[in-house]
Amino acid sequence: MKNRDVESEAAGRKSNIETDKQNISFLYLSEEDMIDAGVLNPGRCVDVMEETMGLMEDGDFLMGGPYNDAHGLMLYFPKKSPIENFPVNNARDRRFIAMPAYLGGRFHVAGEKWYGSNGNNRAIGLPRSILMMMLNDVETGKPLAYMSGNLLSSMRTGAMPGLAAKLLARNDSKVLTLVGPGVICRSSLRAIMSQRFDIDTIKIKGSSPTSANAIKMKEYIEENYPQVKNIVLCKDMEEALKDADIITEAVSCKEGEWPEYKREWLKPGALVISTSTFNMEHKSIVDLKKVIDNYGMYENYAEEDNVGYDENGDRLHTGCMGEDFVYMVQDGLIERDSLTTFGEIIRGKKPGRESDDEIILVSIEGMPTEDVAWAYECYTYALVHDIGTKLKVWDHPYAF
Repeated sequence: MKNRDVESEAAGRKSNIETDKQNISFLYLSEEDMIDAGVLNPGRCVDVMEETMGLMEDGDFLMGGPYNDAHGLMLYFPKKSPIENFPVNNARDRRFIAMPAYLGGRFHVAGEKWYGSNGNNRAIGLPRSILMMMLNDVETGKPLAYMSGNLLSSMRTGAMPGLAAKLLARNDSKVLTLVGPGVICRSSLRAIMSQRFDIDTIKIKGSSPTSANAIKMKEYIEENYPQVKNIVLCKDMEEALKDADIITEAVSCKEGEWPEYKREWLKPGALVISTSTFNMEHKSIVDLKKVIDNYGMYENYAEEDNVGYDENGDRLHTGCMGEDFVYMVQDGLIERDSLTTFGEIIRGKKPGRESDDEIILVSIEGMPTEDVAWAYECYTYALVHDIGTKLKVWDHPYAF
């Protein structure tokens, strides 16, 4: 995707979506259209995420919530209801999330990802989550595009571990560990491999060494990355973590069943990236470098969850690395300034890796600014290359 070569042309052609000031149309992009528009380009997605983190450091963005930094607004369904036919959460993960954002810079666009999820979907051959993305002109509110969001969302999620590997991994990294070998770990693999070309060993930790996802991931690596000479299906977390230069996780599990990490299993110089679930004894990570995407978002999580302490007086774990960092600040284990954001590294305000022996923990939870950025990139490419279907809202608004 050579979007930097077509940005000016795309900007000029935005006005072609409407033929006059009152006529409003938008571009519809199916999943096939999104593929044609470059949504699966991992290296370019990493570049766009780096640009996004820089803009967020500049403050040139808005998200939802009272502090403009919320992950999104979620509909939670009850376990039971007295109302006949009311949808209940009789399966894991029935929910809807609205994730709005504005992103400035060259993007200067608003958008929202609408996220529907139900754990029962897999039994009928559907992905657990079905997502759609909308972009709007920030001046008038006019719709610019409506697009399939599953590939967009998974790619931008995986691109953030790719960015972490680009900025924070040792330059001689050769061993990559994938914990939770599902869709997100696959997109993370694609992004990391686009940045770190010397990876020759990949460890896979699924629910078991013979789990369907672990075998599928092994076959995918064999087919797409012939430079990888060793693929190890690990029996436990200790085997998976030991000797790994880069560890990226995207585990889907029940609350409280998060995989446990131990300090002694991490080699000097290891980079540990969490996009989903994390469980490590707080006191063992006090002196490690900690990098996050958005501290305010984790403060929101901590305020909502307000987890307490166990019988020994230790803070309960949340399963979220960044949220644990917030509680560590509240409990006086670390200082707020000890946490580094991607944006601070990108803008040169704080250093990235400072030694080959430094162990670095990275928390990534996903934000709608990332969706807006990658959606805009695919949208502008689609405009220039005549991809997608133009749909009309109206020729002239009906006057009451």
